[in-house]
Amino acid sequence: MARRERHKVKLLGAVLILLTTTFVGFEYARRLSERPRQIRQLMSAMQSLEAEMLYGLTPLSEACSNIAKQIPNPISSFYEAFANKLLAKEDSAYLAWEQSLDEVWPNTALLETEKEIMKQFGATLGQQDHEQQKKQIQLVLTHLKREELEARDKQAKYEKMIKSLGFLSGVLVVIVLI
Repeated sequence: MARRERHKVKLLGAVLILLTTTFVGFEYARRLSERPRQIRQLMSAMQSLEAEMLYGLTPLSEACSNIAKQIPNPISSFYEAFANKLLAKEDSAYLAWEQSLDEVWPNTALLETEKEIMKQFGATLGQQDHEQQKKQIQLVLTHLKREELEARDKQAKYEKMIKSLGFLSGVLVVIVLI
């Protein structure tokens, strides 16, 4: 009877290992597929910011608040946090921008390269005339487009492989342990 119980425990352990490693593989693959989508959301938000600021002459805090209502999380969280910091008049626009990025970035699938692009834009925010600000936004959009293409390329190359790798690494661990 004890032998049968040990066999059940081993089988349960093997199933748990397989489920866990498969889940990890699928979760990592999900982050790969989320990145291009979130970059597109960032690009859309930047285009909206351009329209609000340069054509609608909307104050920055109001423009960001409007943008936060138009796009899904986690990108909307960034614009909402930024708008709130501007309304509270805690810091300069650049510091509020940077702090908002730092708060929200861990909740995204985005990389440090996209964060750096956004930080560089934040350094120029509100310090230039309309024409220069428009050029800065276009520069950000160009950089984000390049990152989106790279992200889609990585997704196409690695998404299936990572899912399979998660499962197969679980199989390997089970074989080694048995």
